Amino acid sequence: MKKKITVISVLGTQKDAHGGAGPSRWDTWRPNIGLVRQDGLPIDELHLILNREHMPLAERVKADIESVSPETKVVFDNIQLKDPWDFEEVYGKFYDYAKSQCFHNEQTDYYIHISTGSHVEQICLFLLVESHHLSAKIVQTSPKEGHVRHSNDAKGTCNIIDLDLSKYDKLAKRFEIERQNDLSFLKQGIDTKNAAFNKLIETIERVAVRSSDPILLTGPTGAGKSQLAKQIYLLKSESAKVKGRFVSVNCATLGGDLAKSALFGHKKGSFSGAGTDHAGFLKEADGGILFLDEIGELPLEAQAMLLKAIEEKSYRPLGAAKDETSDFQLICGTNRSLADPAKFRNDLLARINLWHFRLPGLADRREDIEPNLDYELERYAERTGKHVSFNSEARALFLDFAYSPANTWPGNFRDLNAMVVRMATLSDGGRITVELVEEEIARSAPESACPEEPHTGRPDLAALLGKNYRERFDEFDLVQFSRVVEICRESASAAEASRKLFAVSMKSKSSSNSSDRLVKYLARFGLRFKNLSPSSR
Repeated sequence: MKKKITVISVLGTQKDAHGGAGPSRWDTWRPNIGLVRQDGLPIDELHLILNREHMPLAERVKADIESVSPETKVVFDNIQLKDPWDFEEVYGKFYDYAKSQCFHNEQTDYYIHISTGSHVEQICLFLLVESHHLSAKIVQTSPKEGHVRHSNDAKGTCNIIDLDLSKYDKLAKRFEIERQNDLSFLKQGIDTKNAAFNKLIETIERVAVRSSDPILLTGPTGAGKSQLAKQIYLLKSESAKVKGRFVSVNCATLGGDLAKSALFGHKKGSFSGAGTDHAGFLKEADGGILFLDEIGELPLEAQAMLLKAIEEKSYRPLGAAKDETSDFQLICGTNRSLADPAKFRNDLLARINLWHFRLPGLADRREDIEPNLDYELERYAERTGKHVSFNSEARALFLDFAYSPANTWPGNFRDLNAMVVRMATLSDGGRITVELVEEEIARSAPESACPEEPHTGRPDLAALLGKNYRERFDEFDLVQFSRVVEICRESASAAEASRKLFAVSMKSKSSSNSSDRLVKYLARFGLRFKNLSPSSR
């Protein structure tokens, strides 16, 4: 079934009146008359927006439309405007008009004609279409270039604009490129591979550019909450969503009246030691972003004041006689649950929990270890001016250790950063060697991996791998690991242990470096041969 075509237009009190009532009017381009004469746009219904005092002109235009396009029904929509150049008045009344209309897009195609009326009226109609308050396409008419006063030219030309930008291939590609750049920016340029993390960042990007509501970042210590909060601020700043500063506060360092004074400020003499006025962090973040890390440590009284500041954009500094204002956006971070009402207010949690994103720890996204390893080396080079890299064997050994389920990365990216810094600092000639990696693995291994008491019989796997080792390893792997440890403890050197473990492959020469195989195998579990050899007992 063919859809009905309906157009909404403003009566052009000047352009539609060209030529008056005489025959010469047919030799002049008149926007609404020309609109209904377009061959490619057969209009079933034309709504003309007008003031009541322009009814005589409207009736004349209606008669002319009926003479050239009898199939078009003309409807008068009265909107009384005191000043068609007053943006506030025009937008408000056009908005009310849009809300009052009943659009049936299943049966009708709607168009908004923006070639008549004041420029303010045209802009307001465009904005209402762009914001989807008017569910329609834009149609624009104009006189033909070089138009002469002749009836064949007077209908002019017509252009249709669909503001659904996804339909424009070049624009869609451009927007996608920009969006990918934004995603890379949030990830600090790190080419992450973890699908769940990448999807999380995509959602955060949408929220960052579309919303000013609070964001709550949770996850273990060292998961990157502070860095992500700063990147969100920079992304918002680049897209002009914020104009003020990024103010970062660790709530764990605040307590009692210090928290209220630090956040909300105080007046001179409001308490002992208040020798001068203090603006407070909320005022510093006016127009920008306030990042409250470890927000769970904030005292309950300060939490109540913060809730008021979020909802009303106002607060009262200590000792002040009147409220201050601050239009800040809020990002919160925590590594613990906020669900205990004795420690954290439920109403505040509900307010900051609208956008809640949990960042995974490094152990939950091991496929991202290698790109983050390169990132840490780049950071070290930027900070020190010293470019450092792994040799191939050292890199392979470190990654074996990093990927091993035995390595739980309790400090997450802070642990990775610390290991890179230590190895880079100790490296000679800008190269990290196998020896440096082995030393770092031994340094990072838990103390329980180096038992002081002698071991007899089956190895103490809890001492070597941690108490929760059965939650992290299959029994198949544990049986193999136990036998490897037993042979290492029976051998005087790694070479001797390797000969016992890889005797068959060494005979067939399928393995050229059996000692290296053993070193890498032990590294997966955070161990070195010297931790297991007889001399270590």
